[in-house]
Amino acid sequence: MNWRQAAWITVGAVAAYAAMRALPTGTNLHQVDFTVTGKNALELCDPASPQFIPVVAVRSPVTMTVLPQAGGPNRFLVRLATSSGKPIGPLDLMEVHTRKLHLLIVDPTLTDYQHVHPEATGTPGEWSFQFSPKFPAIYRVFADFTPLVTGRSLYANADIKVEPTAPASLTPPTGLPAVAASILGTAAITPSTVECCGDPNPPLSWTQDVAGCHFVLSPSALPVRAGQPVDLSLLITRPDGAPVALEPIMGAFAHVVAFDADRSGFAHLHPNQADPLAPPDPVRPSLPFKLTIPRPGRYVIWAQVRPGGHEVFVPFWFEVAP
Repeated sequence: MNWRQAAWITVGAVAAYAAMRALPTGTNLHQVDFTVTGKNALELCDPASPQFIPVVAVRSPVTMTVLPQAGGPNRFLVRLATSSGKPIGPLDLMEVHTRKLHLLIVDPTLTDYQHVHPEATGTPGEWSFQFSPKFPAIYRVFADFTPLVTGRSLYANADIKVEPTAPASLTPPTGLPAVAASILGTAAITPSTVECCGDPNPPLSWTQDVAGCHFVLSPSALPVRAGQPVDLSLLITRPDGAPVALEPIMGAFAHVVAFDADRSGFAHLHPNQADPLAPPDPVRPSLPFKLTIPRPGRYVIWAQVRPGGHEVFVPFWFEVAP
């Protein structure tokens, strides 16, 4: 091969590389944009094996801010960006369980949990969502998403301050409240829609009766111990023995989220089976999960299911032993 041939091959390779780089990949982000080094760095997590993630205590390569949005009560904007300031939009994220971005929102007592899905606004890195808080409190918002360039889950968190307001007949509208801090959005809630607060110590229980169904979450071993994997089985029945008619929700028959009492992090779990849409027993559907909790303390697991076409959230409170 003479030098002319080598030169033409080199030119061709460079042109092919440039052409490939010019193709629309859907994102201008790279794996390095989602890498944090040093102590307390949040590692990318395998979506096939999710575990409890201490999101608040670690450094994430993604920053999230939550701000009030005009256009209705309790509407918010989420802004996602890399640590270097690059916006993160829908083209940058994989669709996981039918959505690009999952927000897990919970009050300080862990008794008001909501799972919402923001929609991109068209502004780079900006997403919009609405939720209906039950209490005046500082709600914590955990974001769960998977960057396209890594294929592995990442997380971020921010807080929303929900403040009580006087009824509209007593206080003239004053518009949206001010933002208290860069990561602290503010919402308003009227006293007529609020109890004073959630119960800070609900009874420990692996069983619940909700929406005409009996729910049992059975751990493979008791007590559940810190650092030790535990298998969980969610059984759903009706007292009269009738079929449960469980329907899929977000590509699975159940979504399970665990929180600790300090809201330091969470685990977002799906049925531990090869086919998440394999129909369970129509009368006694039972769904398996696997979880490892790193620290002892008080926890709640919220199960999100759709029996008979109605979405319900079912809490299970338990203690994790050392």
